[in-house]
Amino acid sequence: MVENQLILTTEKSDKTLNILPIIIVIIALLALSSTAILIKIALREMSATATFFNRLWIATIIFGLWSGINQARTQIKDDQPVLPQQPYPIKEIAFLIAVGLVHVLGRLSWTWALTQTGAANANALGSLNPLFTTLGGWLFFNQIFGRKFIIGLILAIIGAIAVGFEDLLRSNNNFTGDAVALISSIFYAANFLLIEQIRNKFSIITILLWRCVIATSLMVPVVLIFEKQPLPVSLSGWLVVFALAAICESLGHGLIVYSLKTFSSGFISLLLLLNPVIVAILAWILFSESLSIFNLLGLALIVGGIYLAISNKESIKSSVNPPIQSLQKSES
Repeated sequence: MVENQLILTTEKSDKTLNILPIIIVIIALLALSSTAILIKIALREMSATATFFNRLWIATIIFGLWSGINQARTQIKDDQPVLPQQPYPIKEIAFLIAVGLVHVLGRLSWTWALTQTGAANANALGSLNPLFTTLGGWLFFNQIFGRKFIIGLILAIIGAIAVGFEDLLRSNNNFTGDAVALISSIFYAANFLLIEQIRNKFSIITILLWRCVIATSLMVPVVLIFEKQPLPVSLSGWLVVFALAAICESLGHGLIVYSLKTFSSGFISLLLLLNPVIVAILAWILFSESLSIFNLLGLALIVGGIYLAISNKESIKSSVNPPIQSLQKSES
């Protein structure tokens, strides 16, 4: 009787552990889905580069305050002085610096691509990010993905392209802009893979803080050289960039980094393709925007592809699921 209760309790705990990470990712997606709307509002007052810079330095302050509060809370709770931290290996430090570097390169190349090619082309090529993340994980980090995941990945990418298919037909092709948009998706993939490798070496707040510190430092000379108006000039402008930093950068990306403890980087990048689904639904509800047959088909393929991928066990790391079978054997 006691053995059965123990097994049932473990199974309930396992279900809770499976549901909670999904809820966290959904919250992150909702936060990130507001990015496009907030950037569109911010562009009325400043350039995309200046918007990104302000988003970064404000997020740096938020993460810095968060880190300081956590350290103070830990010190008060333990009632002991904080011991000096052991130096990290050079490889881990290099990975941490690389995260900040590819973060900036991905955002800047994406921004520049939008000035050289149509938004539809850029979005279509940007949707290849999960493909590069999966390929990079397989080539460089020995990650294994099952057949269901690969099929789901292909379906979701086709769906993401189909969402903007009509705009893609009307856009003017530009090889240089398209190539840079494709490169930006590679940088995004590298960002996910690098964070996944150091996720268990550094805390979430450390990764996010240093990514913003490094990215902000790299953006300072760019803004000083190329931007005549690096800061907002109105209250509404400040509120928008603060929302981008707090909601999108801190909450959205913070939860995405946290989710890499549970899910593979390829699966997280695939889940981010749900963004157009959320945006389309919000636009339909709030602005009564109609959805064409291509939009509906694309959204259905994205959802179906992600559902197929989530049924693949390789997309979820083994640390999430307790070894119930081994527990049952030991109990028997």
